[in-house]
Amino acid sequence: MITLSINNITKSYGIETIIKDISFAINEGEKIGLVGSNGAGKTTLFKIISGKLEKDSGQIFLGKDITIGYLEQNVKTESENNLLDEALLCFEDVIKLENEIRELEHSISASAHDKKLDSLMNEYSRKTELFTNMNGYSYNSEARGILKGLGFSESDFEKSVKLLSGGEQTRLMLSKLLLKKPDVLLLDEPTNHLDTIAVEWLETYLKQYKGNVVVISHDRYFLDKIVDNIFEIHNKILTHYSGNYSDYLEKRETALQLMEKEYRENQDEIKRQKDIITQLKAFGREKQVKRARSREKLLDKMEVVDKPDFAKKKASITFSPSITSGHEVMKAESLCKTFDDRTLFSGLDVEIFRNEKVGLLGPNGIGKTTLFNILLGKDKNYEGQIKYGTNVHPVYFDQTRKDLDQTKTIIDEVWNEYPSINETKIRSMLAAFLFTGDDIYKKISSLSGGEQSRISLLKLMLSKANFLFLDEPTNHLDIESKEVLENALNVYEGTVFFISHDRYFINKLADKVLVLSENGIREFLGNYDYYQEKLQHEKEDKERAQNEADQTGTTKTQIKAQQKKDRDKEKEVRKLKNTITQIEETITDLESKIEECDQKLCLEEIYSNPEMAKKVTEDKANLENILAQTFEKWEALHFMLEE
Repeated sequence: MITLSINNITKSYGIETIIKDISFAINEGEKIGLVGSNGAGKTTLFKIISGKLEKDSGQIFLGKDITIGYLEQNVKTESENNLLDEALLCFEDVIKLENEIRELEHSISASAHDKKLDSLMNEYSRKTELFTNMNGYSYNSEARGILKGLGFSESDFEKSVKLLSGGEQTRLMLSKLLLKKPDVLLLDEPTNHLDTIAVEWLETYLKQYKGNVVVISHDRYFLDKIVDNIFEIHNKILTHYSGNYSDYLEKRETALQLMEKEYRENQDEIKRQKDIITQLKAFGREKQVKRARSREKLLDKMEVVDKPDFAKKKASITFSPSITSGHEVMKAESLCKTFDDRTLFSGLDVEIFRNEKVGLLGPNGIGKTTLFNILLGKDKNYEGQIKYGTNVHPVYFDQTRKDLDQTKTIIDEVWNEYPSINETKIRSMLAAFLFTGDDIYKKISSLSGGEQSRISLLKLMLSKANFLFLDEPTNHLDIESKEVLENALNVYEGTVFFISHDRYFINKLADKVLVLSENGIREFLGNYDYYQEKLQHEKEDKERAQNEADQTGTTKTQIKAQQKKDRDKEKEVRKLKNTITQIEETITDLESKIEECDQKLCLEEIYSNPEMAKKVTEDKANLENILAQTFEKWEALHFMLEE
């Protein structure tokens, strides 16, 4: 059953058309992700559907009794209510009915022997049944549950609404919308202002939501979790892709390749026909000229395939550090940081190796940025040891963009920093970060926060540093810009250590995840999905162990001891793997040196000189002996790993 149908909607502002002839239908229960670059018209479409904005042309059809709820960005209310009372306004009908039932109870009590008692009792029965059907006995707990799910605490419930921050007010409006349960939810960036726990709660809630959900979001992991269709607005038109966001990326790429193929074939055929016409005319005979004119008429009628817009296809540029670091990039041991009498963290051990992409996770306020400042030497008031490996050159991106001169143009900002790079290469690198054509002459001061972040990131990667520290690098970036950054970092040949709440970004980039909590720091040798799987397995193991403990009488102390033993074993395995990697590099180096000896022994100046030949032969024998010992050590470590 179709709940919402849009037919040929067009909207313009003055001479600029925002969306043109957009049509789609949404079936009952479908969850839709609406994507497109900033300014594509996504919010405009939401406002038209919700009735907040007039369309220029087209029709909107709603199913019978279908209700629409719309969450805007940056909402503001001056309500005099506290947080909980404002949320409970969603249940005005239920509260009114509840008060009527209370009054009936008083009337019944006062009319124990009155003739009206029967009619009062019938009215009471009817209203209590209606109250039950309206979920009257749990509306208060439902409101509290949704507020808590979206990040509010019990202590927040008495806060005045007008004193809430903009982000808190947006969360309150989202809470009220979920409590009203409209048939169609239009959510514009609902994960803004939510921490990871609240986002995960919202994902679960929306997946179970019985109505339709249409969501605009830059959170690609969120889209992957909840939607089953993607609507993309690009060049004023809307294209429908079935599946979640990851499915959409694959299908869009396939569609772009097909469009490119059709365009090339069309252009080749046009060129072929023009070449034939030119050849026929060159003969200068009447018969050939007539044939040429005939072909020209056919060519004029031939369908011309428009050149596809490949704005979304990124240039691929490899950023290489000027110096390769040693295998061990950084090792920190027993780090402890205190503020007055408060300990932020203690006993932290962190190891990072060459070419690793490491994500640092943890709730807000746990000390992630403080840890970065300590590791970078910006904060020297700490306890513990930090050791950097050989040839390690770290550099830091911290979102403040203090490195940018607001008075310069984009190209001058980058070129002045790296004058040795020629203009062609500067332009190609700027294009990879979505600055093309005359855009490169824009002043830094005129750019959005996301655009300025892209410039800072480009300068960072051109710095030739081999160890990048990135603090929330995807903040303020739209999806297109995030993809540019991911592509650049994935081919980056140095080491990356980053803080991020962007789970899709973590998934695409990280090969190791560090999770900072009140209990210290934990390491997971994989991306975000792997980290979540490990947590789920640990939860299941804990529940299983608890069940077994209940049956066998195993104590909690014994369970904790076993869990510590498992963690220690995991740490040992990690160290073994790192040692094996180092030994494998040594083996490769030894084999190269042995090959060099073989090449030397083939040189006339060596084999014709007995002393030199003897020395090279002895060097080779010594290297082969070391190689054999190294292989034995490698085999022994592999045996230990398999045990």
